[in-house]
Amino acid sequence: PDLRQSCGTSASQETFHAQLPVDTILLFAKRRSRSHIIIAIMTLLFRLHQSLFVAIILMMLAAILLPSSRSFTPRIKPIRKRTCCMLQANGDDINQNQVPSQRHHLAPPFKVDRRTALMSTMLLTTTATNPTSAQAEITSDSIWPLWTALPVAPYSRRKTIFQDLGNGVYIFDQLIGIYYVHVPIRMTVIALEKGLFVYAPVAPTRECLHYMQFLIHKHGPVQYIVLPSVAVEHKVNAGPFARAFPNAEFYAVDKQYAFPINLPDVTLGLPSWTKSLPRNGEKMWKGELQHEVLTVKPGRGSEFQEAAFYHSKTKTLILCDTLVAVQEEPPAILTEESEYTRALLFHARDSPLEVVQDTPQARRKGWRRIVLLFNFFFPAAAVADLGIGPLLALRPYSLGWGGWKPFEWKSPEDEIKSFQTYSNNGKATIFPIIQIILARGNSGQATQEWVNRVSKWDFTRVIPAHLDAPLAMGPAEFRSNFDFIQEGVNKVQFCDEDVAFLRSAEEGFLNFSVYKSKLGPLQSNTKCDLD
Repeated sequence: PDLRQSCGTSASQETFHAQLPVDTILLFAKRRSRSHIIIAIMTLLFRLHQSLFVAIILMMLAAILLPSSRSFTPRIKPIRKRTCCMLQANGDDINQNQVPSQRHHLAPPFKVDRRTALMSTMLLTTTATNPTSAQAEITSDSIWPLWTALPVAPYSRRKTIFQDLGNGVYIFDQLIGIYYVHVPIRMTVIALEKGLFVYAPVAPTRECLHYMQFLIHKHGPVQYIVLPSVAVEHKVNAGPFARAFPNAEFYAVDKQYAFPINLPDVTLGLPSWTKSLPRNGEKMWKGELQHEVLTVKPGRGSEFQEAAFYHSKTKTLILCDTLVAVQEEPPAILTEESEYTRALLFHARDSPLEVVQDTPQARRKGWRRIVLLFNFFFPAAAVADLGIGPLLALRPYSLGWGGWKPFEWKSPEDEIKSFQTYSNNGKATIFPIIQIILARGNSGQATQEWVNRVSKWDFTRVIPAHLDAPLAMGPAEFRSNFDFIQEGVNKVQFCDEDVAFLRSAEEGFLNFSVYKSKLGPLQSNTKCDLD
């Protein structure tokens, strides 16, 4: 349902949320150390010059001038604020005074060191070349001040799309991406007998917490929060979300790591009460849930993990990254906010400075290209030029990035054929990079054992953390996505030309970081004649 706020003036209510005391520029400068003043000056120059070249030069100078890494922690304090007194759902007014009190207090989940500061400055460079966002589209309730922990789009402006799937199952979609290759990232919430179960938390903005408060009023307090993955895009939000609900039990898969230096878990931003999620279990969820953790070691220094959860009451399987599905229509998170729709129009261009009209056809065209770039990096339907040519063509452009366009699409027919082969009418598949990982671990043996256990559950729908959801799918169809393991060939359903870059990477530079697999590199029997 579409929840809307009807604001009142109840001074007795308090909303606790994270707010940096000053904006990023002043925060750096306020420290008065040489490194922070340099970054402040750099940021101001970026905003004045709006030049990518100047930014790169200044960042190189800063890397030389910055002293050895010294961390500082932004002060994040609860503030008293008048809040909305009513929430609406399906036309019913709910008095917020009746909602059980649960404080949204976020402790500092990370420290900013020299590397993080440089990354943040680089992102400020990017946003400085973008047009000013329409403030009316995304309100202050969608602002996420801790975005610098993972400085990718949509940066601080994290709109949440809330959807009730029925029978006590809810999804919260936000956006994640880079270079306008933006896709949904999803949190799933299940109503249990005495409270809520939260899977793969997203950024706990005030908007997100308002929706959570509505569910708390309806179903009871948050009982469990689970971080089901070691992937940074999920890990970065889990700590702040868990701190928003300190009375809930917080579990994380147990092979968390940091890159390029593997730091202790205490430095990863997870709260002190984090518990390791057992590899499987049913009793711990009082019979309402079951889970199985997949663990694959694809190479030296890292491990891949995914926790699958099954809710028997609604016959729902919840996954994180192993399966995805996509159809021709772009997801709601990219179409319901004009600020986010710019990503579709940006990629619908056929020339660097083309201003694309916002039409359903243009949106579908942009979405096709986003999906192909997201999955294959260098799809066969496009010719990539990452050299100086596209950079020399940079000009002021309404959608930002100076109109940078390093990809030329060969023909509409090629990209449509490539997309349709990948989409396969919305059929679920494995994200190509993930399949490279799953083919490791004793050449897929660990993955096959996990699939066998998950396939015993009687689910009828699947909710993945990215792209489309929910998916109508049972155990047999779920299992069929992993047939390549038993067949002994690392086969995919896509155009073979589209996986050429990833195949060459497996046989080339990835040889140094991933183990050999008896299944071989990615390959397909489908030749689409895209060359």
